[in-house]
Amino acid sequence: MLRELAEKYNNAKYISFSRNFGKESAMYAGLENSTGDYVIVMDADLQHPPAMFPQMIAGVEEGYDCCALYRAKQKGESAIRRLISKIFFGFQNKISDVKMPDGAVDYRIMSRQMVDSIISLCEKQRFSKGLFCWVGFDTKWVEYQNVERTVGTTKWSFWSLFKYALDGITSFSVSPLRFIAVLGFIIFALALIWIIITLIQTLIMGIDVPGYVTTLCAVLFMGGIIEMSVGVLGEYIGRIYIESKDRPIYIAKETNLEDKEK
Repeated sequence: MLRELAEKYNNAKYISFSRNFGKESAMYAGLENSTGDYVIVMDADLQHPPAMFPQMIAGVEEGYDCCALYRAKQKGESAIRRLISKIFFGFQNKISDVKMPDGAVDYRIMSRQMVDSIISLCEKQRFSKGLFCWVGFDTKWVEYQNVERTVGTTKWSFWSLFKYALDGITSFSVSPLRFIAVLGFIIFALALIWIIITLIQTLIMGIDVPGYVTTLCAVLFMGGIIEMSVGVLGEYIGRIYIESKDRPIYIAKETNLEDKEK
């Protein structure tokens, strides 16, 4: 369909990847190859209504570098999914300097200067919602009513959304690492107090054999804390490992963009 459109309209351009590199890579490719003074990013399933274009353009004409949208109500999504989304935005805004309104989406219009600043960030594991806010620039936020898709179903599973949210948290905050350090200190302090209390009891009342349940609970609790800590550390180390490979964000197989070097 894109080939047919490109043959019919000279201003219709497309880039086809060698495989599916994901939504973030696709947005980066579009921004990198754009040439307009202003660029609009939107979902192709039309859940981002094109009818919002005039209001978005009016926003940048007021002097803003960007006019971005956030959902007032997420139609077609379960209550659990809406609740998780609300929790994510609340948590993200608490632990990170990058602030996003609840329901923020990628649907927005941006100035050339803002687009150039975004494509200059060449990190491989991208979380564009955060990057759009991190680069700064004056942004006008506009509320819109989300619409249900007319064709097809979402490809985003709960696990995919969870990993995407994890990327967002680890990309813009080291708070989980600080939480581990604080938790370790608290556990150490409690353990020290317990040791002192046990020594005093032993000196006063003699040797006491600890109960099996107490020992089991302590071992399981500490084991869980250690596993969680290793997991959080592993998440950050994994990101360093992937970034250190310096692989391209995407590989184009076919395009009708002339003289564009990759």
